[in-house]
Amino acid sequence: MKKKNGKKKVITISCILILLIVGICFSFVPLFKSLKFGLDLQGGFEILYKASSIDGSKMTNSKLTATYKTLSKRIDSLGVSEPEITVEGNDKIRVKLAGVKNPEEARTQLSTVATLSFRDTEDNLLMTSDVLDAGKAKVGQDQQGNPAVALTVKDKDKFYEVTSKISTQENNYIVIWLDYNELTDSYSKEGNLCGTSESNCLSAATVSQGFASDVIIQGNFTYEEVENLVDLINSGSLPTKLTELSSNTVGASFGDQTLSTTLTAGIIAIAAIALILILIYHFSGFISAVSIMIYTFLVFAVFWVVGGVLTLPGIAALVLGIGMAVDANVITFARIKEELLKGKSLPTAFKEGSKSSFSAIIDSNITTLIVAIIMFIFGESSIKGFATMLIITVLVTMFTMVFLTRAILRVFVKTDYFNDKTNLFINIKAKDIPNVSKNEEVKANAFSKINFLKYKRLCAALSIVIILTGCAFFATKGFNLSIDYKAGSSITVVTDTKLTEKQIKNDLKELELTSNNINVTSEETSIRLDKALDGEKVKEVNKYFEDKYDAKVNIGVVSNLVQRELVKNAILSVLVALIGIIIYISIRFKLSYAIGGVVALLHDVLIMFAVFAISRFEVSSMFIAAVLAIIGYSINDTIVSFDRIRENIDKEDWKKMTKEKLEEICNRSIQETFTRTIYTTVTTLLPVIILMVLGSSGIFTFNVAMLIGLISGTYSSIFIATTLFLLIEKRNIGKKIKPKKIYTDEFEEKKIKGINC
Repeated sequence: MKKKNGKKKVITISCILILLIVGICFSFVPLFKSLKFGLDLQGGFEILYKASSIDGSKMTNSKLTATYKTLSKRIDSLGVSEPEITVEGNDKIRVKLAGVKNPEEARTQLSTVATLSFRDTEDNLLMTSDVLDAGKAKVGQDQQGNPAVALTVKDKDKFYEVTSKISTQENNYIVIWLDYNELTDSYSKEGNLCGTSESNCLSAATVSQGFASDVIIQGNFTYEEVENLVDLINSGSLPTKLTELSSNTVGASFGDQTLSTTLTAGIIAIAAIALILILIYHFSGFISAVSIMIYTFLVFAVFWVVGGVLTLPGIAALVLGIGMAVDANVITFARIKEELLKGKSLPTAFKEGSKSSFSAIIDSNITTLIVAIIMFIFGESSIKGFATMLIITVLVTMFTMVFLTRAILRVFVKTDYFNDKTNLFINIKAKDIPNVSKNEEVKANAFSKINFLKYKRLCAALSIVIILTGCAFFATKGFNLSIDYKAGSSITVVTDTKLTEKQIKNDLKELELTSNNINVTSEETSIRLDKALDGEKVKEVNKYFEDKYDAKVNIGVVSNLVQRELVKNAILSVLVALIGIIIYISIRFKLSYAIGGVVALLHDVLIMFAVFAISRFEVSSMFIAAVLAIIGYSINDTIVSFDRIRENIDKEDWKKMTKEKLEEICNRSIQETFTRTIYTTVTTLLPVIILMVLGSSGIFTFNVAMLIGLISGTYSSIFIATTLFLLIEKRNIGKKIKPKKIYTDEFEEKKIKGINC
């Protein structure tokens, strides 16, 4: 009867889960369509400006804010629904216009110096901004103490002449315009829109007399409206120059193709991971697959709530995050299986396995979160988008893969239906579970006969050879730097027919350009120029390839100034990430673990750079994002090994510890976690490989870097981090130093029996 009730509960809950999956599938498409897409996924225009004063005066925060607001107002007139404008540093402004129909028109309109003019109601020009002291408009008050705009007049004679004349007219208004356009702007049509984002008209002020001194513009203004008006007037009277530092122009068709290929690759990767989990862990794997679907839906939902802009690197971070998120379940399932193989019942094994895996999961996710936050702080543009998505994926992982999956499995375990069906539940055959009452031996670990640490010297030698070879290539040839770190221009041309290098050289000759690198593949043609193209040349090149080959074109431009800052931020990001990890591991474990972990991370970074130097793959800003992601992933892997080493050491009497015993403990810990290491590496490598094969070329080198880093990270966690920890701790043998104590099962049993521990 009990079994029948258990079976009914399992069927009922399973049906609910299936309905949930169906609901997610139907909700996912409208949710995805409601997201904001970056210009790399829908086409558009990105530009980075350096703002400076024409008169050579210092660029203050107030001037930069005024320029920012002017750009915002101009973008409103372009009809772009979701523009991104961000201030970077003390003098730079980045503008992203995804979906803009005419990038070159946008470029021209944005870079023109703001023009402030004073006109009458017939749109006749009365005065220019020359009558005002540049940038001296400020928030003031009228006679009743209400917010008003205070103007500092420089040419008092001219101002008095104009205001005196206007005060005697029937329509005694002075209309203030920013970037007045004779073809489209008119007070007769826009008078009621003055002061709104829908018009270039800033204000229409009544003039009752002539003024030969500073004046105020008063009206029914709120304080915020006055502040905004002050900024716009200042920006219109400021002699501000915008110098283009870098740009990226992506055709709409180019963006559509990128979104389609990357999304297809992502769906295949998720389906493949779900299938692998079911094959390995049976019913528990199915629940994990359900959690992955919930996880993916929640990531997009959170991204939508925070108003994030989904970009190509963001999708890469999501798919990578799925592979890493599976690790939380793999660790838990591995622990549950270990407890079952000790002869414990399923409810007990589930409870203790979930408990013992918790610390490793939390520690590994927090270290990844640290790296993601550092990427967000120091990164620019695409790296920031990658970091934002990675932060969200880590937080959602903590919820879905730790709490939600366990909660669902706990419900099924409590039905008692799977008590004698451990093979169905988690792929443990009943014959492999020892009978403790009959003193049956626990089945040996599949890797218990392998002495991993026996090969530590050979592995160290291999790493040194690879790194030194990379150094030799770097010394003789350097890195194959992208325009991000070399400055210049890159042109990507996608056509239905394959072009030849000879054709491209002839095309460049017609365009009066010289390339230092042309790479032709069956899918696209990449052209590298040392010269940073200006706006007019970008327009010419884009039109040339579109007209001649009906091509999809992507043009990126980076100046020397941006290149220097990207290099500085890349180095700083890696160093700060390493320092943050050292501090965290030292607190959670101890310094010897931190040293081993960080040296392993440095090893992974050097291996990645060495392979890129040897293979001549391009080093771009996305490569640095991959390096930082691997730092987060590799330490994740290392922490799982360290957590097991710490647990096994704490079961021993440190006073009786020998060097041989310590090495045996470290090797046994690697053996016990090796199955989990293989599963996690495969499920993380899988989406990366699928994205390499089926995804967009825009993240190909990123995925190559991830592939190298994932293999190196797995290898270093076993052979580098553990070896260094062992060397350091061997020196502590015989000293009164004991690692942090954790509560083991044996400790808990003694405590319950009242034995003094």
